[in-house]
Amino acid sequence: MRHVGILAAIIVAALGFLPWVNWVPGGYELPGYRSLLAQWASGTGIAAGGGIVLAILSRRILWLWRARDAERIGAWAETHSAAGVGLAATVAGCLYAAVARLIFHGRPLLIDEIVQVRQAQIFASGHLWLPVRAHPEFFSSLHMVDAAGKVYSQFPPGGPALLALGVLAGGTWIVGPLCGVISILAFWSFARIAEPNRRIAVAAAVLFALAPFTMFMSGSHMNHVTALTCILIGAAALVHATADPVARGDAGADPAPGPRSHARPRWLAFLSGLGFGGAATIRPVDALAFAAPAALWYLWRALRDPHRWPDAIAALAGVALPMGAMFYVNAHTTGAPLLFGYQVLWGPNHDLGFHPAPWGEPHTPGRGLELINLYFIRLQDYLFETPIPALLPAVGALAMSRRVRPADRYMLVSCALLATLYFAYWADGNFLGPRFVYALGPALALWTVRFPALVRDRVRAALRPAAATFVFRATAFGLAVSAVIAAVADIPLRAHEYRNNFQTERWATPEIAAQSGVHDALVFVREGWEEQLVARLWALGVSRPHVETLYRAVDVCRLDSATTALESVAQSGPPGAAVTDPYPQLAPLLADSARVEGRRLGPGANAHIEAGYVYSPHCLRRVEETAAGITPLAPLLAVGGRSDRNIYARDLHARDSLLLAAYPNRAIYLLRPASAAPSAMPAFFPVSRDSLAAEWKAERKE
Repeated sequence: MRHVGILAAIIVAALGFLPWVNWVPGGYELPGYRSLLAQWASGTGIAAGGGIVLAILSRRILWLWRARDAERIGAWAETHSAAGVGLAATVAGCLYAAVARLIFHGRPLLIDEIVQVRQAQIFASGHLWLPVRAHPEFFSSLHMVDAAGKVYSQFPPGGPALLALGVLAGGTWIVGPLCGVISILAFWSFARIAEPNRRIAVAAAVLFALAPFTMFMSGSHMNHVTALTCILIGAAALVHATADPVARGDAGADPAPGPRSHARPRWLAFLSGLGFGGAATIRPVDALAFAAPAALWYLWRALRDPHRWPDAIAALAGVALPMGAMFYVNAHTTGAPLLFGYQVLWGPNHDLGFHPAPWGEPHTPGRGLELINLYFIRLQDYLFETPIPALLPAVGALAMSRRVRPADRYMLVSCALLATLYFAYWADGNFLGPRFVYALGPALALWTVRFPALVRDRVRAALRPAAATFVFRATAFGLAVSAVIAAVADIPLRAHEYRNNFQTERWATPEIAAQSGVHDALVFVREGWEEQLVARLWALGVSRPHVETLYRAVDVCRLDSATTALESVAQSGPPGAAVTDPYPQLAPLLADSARVEGRRLGPGANAHIEAGYVYSPHCLRRVEETAAGITPLAPLLAVGGRSDRNIYARDLHARDSLLLAAYPNRAIYLLRPASAAPSAMPAFFPVSRDSLAAEWKAERKE
């Protein structure tokens, strides 16, 4: 089994250190790879040099390496491992909560987070979906399904269901830190079976708990955190269910199995299935990567020993419970148990496989290799934020390992399957790091912690014990130097970067309108010109994939004119007439896509413009408005009406008259940045109905 570790080391090293993304023609690129290599080399050199110097000095300055004290700490960690991990989990939970509140302000920032919080609010209100509002173009949002008269999130229901507990508790931000703490405890439970050296198992749990990637993700609203929690619960219960009683540490365990000895594994098997099934209701791909090898493990054991069939059945029952709940939700939202919201919105091209992405660009094996390569290269920085490439110790440990235990084989196969599945997925998941491979963190933490002891053992086998002791000290000191640099410099810099992103999303709190004296009002939110067009096309019945194709490849002014013409036709038709996809009428606009390029119009605002196309006064006005500053609507939809009783809607200019007629007694406000400065925050500007009517009349004359 030693070759398993070597093979894994080769694959991780090839993906994490070589620039395949630059070698595959077309697609993505990694600029500055040479400077990245220089950064890795210098960082490793500084840490290794510091480790060697400190190891030499420790021979004379005895307090640098207090072997007795280190042994006492190790002995305490070994005999009080649960208390040590519990203390680490408590400290980590406080850090996660601080990140959630101080770095992310307790707010959902990415559109994925915002949409799942909105679904959590729907669940907390006692509903699975909400009815589509009249004139959905004013309220629609990316990743929210508004079809068949229903509004709900495109994401599987498990993540929003957990966030709904936060809604009921008064703050969705608490879910991430709590799940992060549970993940630490579940990983510790896994590691104490996977790693016979209790000290290494404790250190792995602590490293995973304090890893910056874990810390920042656990402070967010991302469903990767809750999915990993369920996966680790499933993995921990799995290795306990399949371990012999002595390895589990059962008091008075009898190595000879009997009927009573199978009772506990059955409950553990059920718990493992429950964990994997829960993960499937949050992130089905991640769950599949860890559940499929577990299922094969249960099946293999049952085929070898018929007494183990109840374990496999118990695990299957555990999986079936949460998945049955998910199928029930799907049936009442999408209309079919196996149909997910993202398939309703984007069609089969959203699924895994090598086919056109939802916006039409083909996803090929070469593109998949580029994405996986980018994920592993990003892990080098985001996982630990150390000057040493984060994957280097894990690669070394895998290569030097003489034995790969069953739990390690399970984790390695699961991690390989996870990477393979995302190799076949078309999206680039980069937020707070390579989030699609966030579930690799526990395995990488375990192999990283094993590295110093494996180096010592290899050197001891080849040289004298004194040399092994020196190498072990130098390795430990080098990793400590790297960790100190990360804690003092790199992690604070990353925290500062995160704290200064998504400023408008942080601004959009439930109290912000009340602080401005705006309540019971109709608030039009000034989004970018292209965002307005996208919503209008959705309302006309153009499918999401076709809209993506159009707005990326057609001049925004030409698309605006064509959309207005279609709206006029739709408005003149009989009420309740069937909506058909007008994409065939818009497709001829793609003929000039070669001359269309993306241009920056203002802070956070871009548009696709055709070279040489002359803009009308109407289009020039839209360009000026977009350049003056825009505000995203989605964050306001997640807070609107909760305390201010406002109705937030997308500003669609002359079409706003539809909402003015629907809400004749509400005060009207326009929400947009106070200036065109990149740092300008949104502000509420009161407007009169008469002024709006005059503006729309003047615009129609242009």
